[in-house]
Amino acid sequence: MLGSFDETRAGLHEMKHWLLLCAAIACEVIATSALKASDGFSRAGPVVLVVGGYAAAFYLLALTLRAIPVGVAYAVWSGVGIVLVSIIAWLVFGQRLDMPALIGIGLIVAGVVVLNVFSKSAPS
Repeated sequence: MLGSFDETRAGLHEMKHWLLLCAAIACEVIATSALKASDGFSRAGPVVLVVGGYAAAFYLLALTLRAIPVGVAYAVWSGVGIVLVSIIAWLVFGQRLDMPALIGIGLIVAGVVVLNVFSKSAPS
């Protein structure tokens, strides 16, 4: 049976905060990648991306904290960000990770999954 209009509306409101968190993570990943490309803040274009990306990321993260607990939001932010930055570093900058680094990243991903699937702290 379909839920009530209020239940649907509440679900969409909840989803909005997760989408904002995804946007915050994307901005942070772009900013961090640009930080590497800025060559020690010596290249103006990447520096603009760094400053703008981090400003947007923290603004969007702050909006998510209206509905998502800070510990949950930050765990997802950092876990997903680590994985994405590692992939970009490999694809764009040719950086390689050894097996212990890959295992560590896998454990971080596992932690984020456990937090979101099994914890009552994470909003559903």
